Amino acid sequence: MTMQVLLVEDDDSIAVPLVEGLARYGIVARHVGTGAEALASPPVDLVLLDLGLPDIDGVDVCWELNRTRNVPVIMLTSRRGEADLVRGLEGGADDYLAKPFSLRELVARIRAVDRRSRAAAVERAPVGVAAEPDVRTIGGLVIDRTTREVSVGGTPVPLAPKEYDLLDMLAARPGAVVLRQKLLEQVWATAEGRGKTLDFHIAALRKKLGDPAWIETRRGVGFRLVALD
Repeated sequence: MTMQVLLVEDDDSIAVPLVEGLARYGIVARHVGTGAEALASPPVDLVLLDLGLPDIDGVDVCWELNRTRNVPVIMLTSRRGEADLVRGLEGGADDYLAKPFSLRELVARIRAVDRRSRAAAVERAPVGVAAEPDVRTIGGLVIDRTTREVSVGGTPVPLAPKEYDLLDMLAARPGAVVLRQKLLEQVWATAEGRGKTLDFHIAALRKKLGDPAWIETRRGVGFRLVALD
């Protein structure tokens, strides 16, 4: 099935070749140039959202899309400030890509976010009474949320309580960036003076999982869980 994407970009010199390039990968992109047009557009599979729009701040558009529609969003930004990225991710963006970027990288991000979105939709589908599954499987990683047991490739991985809590949070949206502040507030109930503690636990978690590639750092922003076999 052809993937339908909405590209929200006010610069035609960027948008036109991007639409043409995505078409070569079988992705149909419809282009609008303002936040108002984006919010009035019909449903799509995914939104590519530039933050620097002429009418509405892109972060505010992201917040509104997340509030009113169940659609994944990838932010496209020339802004390098941590505050902008954090606001966008808190507003519901699934990923971000800093300009300039290659078409191949963008396509890879689109496909990865789409896979995660579809998998999450299946997971949310009502099956019996349970609101969410008791077991999370991400690649070769299995998390039994009932017993708080973890295994990689069938081998048990003993985790300290905080390590398990961190992993469970990252596994709730595999591939999506989880903000440092959110991890600190959820696992330690405070973000005050816990930065080094978080980094220590992430390092320990990577070591126990057997491959540091399981957890990717987005410098100054947060972490994301990457599915490995």
